[in-house]
Amino acid sequence: MGFVINKKPIQVEKGDGPYLYDENGEEYLDFGASYAVTVTGHNHPQVVEAVKDQLDELIYVQSSYPNSVRKSFEEELVSAAPEGLSNVWLSNSGSEANEAALKFARSATTGSKIVAAKRGFHGRTAGSLSATWKKKYREPFEPLLDAEFVRYNDIEELEAVVDEDTAAVILEPIQGEGGLHPATREYLQTAREITEENDAVLVLDEIQTGLGRTGEMWRCESVEVTPDIITVAKGLAGGFPLGATICRDWIAENAGPHGSTFSGSPAVTAAGRATLSVIEDEGLVENASEVGSYMMSRLEELENRHSFIRDVRGEGLMVGVELRRDANKVLKNLALEHGVLALPTGRTVLRLLPPLTIEEGHVDKFVEALEKVIEDYE
Repeated sequence: MGFVINKKPIQVEKGDGPYLYDENGEEYLDFGASYAVTVTGHNHPQVVEAVKDQLDELIYVQSSYPNSVRKSFEEELVSAAPEGLSNVWLSNSGSEANEAALKFARSATTGSKIVAAKRGFHGRTAGSLSATWKKKYREPFEPLLDAEFVRYNDIEELEAVVDEDTAAVILEPIQGEGGLHPATREYLQTAREITEENDAVLVLDEIQTGLGRTGEMWRCESVEVTPDIITVAKGLAGGFPLGATICRDWIAENAGPHGSTFSGSPAVTAAGRATLSVIEDEGLVENASEVGSYMMSRLEELENRHSFIRDVRGEGLMVGVELRRDANKVLKNLALEHGVLALPTGRTVLRLLPPLTIEEGHVDKFVEALEKVIEDYE
């Protein structure tokens, strides 16, 4: 589904850095990055060149055959992961990465129950959907796996639910689809402690928060929690479909059989290697922290001037702006009148997930456009 304006999707034909261009050559500043996928911006030359070079060598070979570019990518990903997470299974999406995580947890433990958070979103395959909160996603496909939902950031409720029958607790360090709500340090540290006590697996879904988006390579690092499994996708290959399930040794050693035909194809992992290199070489984690702080301060100033904004929250370049109403109408006007794109989450929250390459000038353009739009609502 395209971004809809006047019931007609924008037909996007070109991308460059933080900008997209439609069929008429109109320019749009992209503060959604296609749900955090284009972390290095659209068509980053280093990613493009890496894929072109790989296409001349080998497009695809099944994952059971060793391949140097895939091996190198996996080693670099492990090097970037928190200490102790040294095993990688590659997939094609975040849903598949979470599906694998839940399967590995079920096979590596004696438990069967999954504990997840209300408002959480972990994917649309049968297992990942079991841990996804919204009824509109779940109900057409029930019964699903045995999952129990708890209030996000409610430590007492989490402690009451996790027991010896629990295979996995899966949480987003910041809920994306659920309205851009960050988990507290105490909540994630408690999740770590009680999963260890009950021989369960702690899965942190960093599909959106990973790769520097929050100003740390992984959001769990800022709260000093290392899970048993991290899942990542979205921007992992700069726009190509790639997900990863990164886990501890004891998970890998006890995981049941799992596979995927297109897991870690050479062309896609070449894009992944280039993306990781760009993140490091261009200091995008630091940029997300610095520009993210600037964006938060500009938005908080806007909140102080306009009662139509109820709250601004998030970390780094993952920010939610909660309005009093009409988020979709605001987004439509931003795009149609000012050439600025962002994302909704629910009916009242603007979800800002710009490329990690943006500069303060891009933030100024976004904030100025947003202020002009919301003035019409007051």
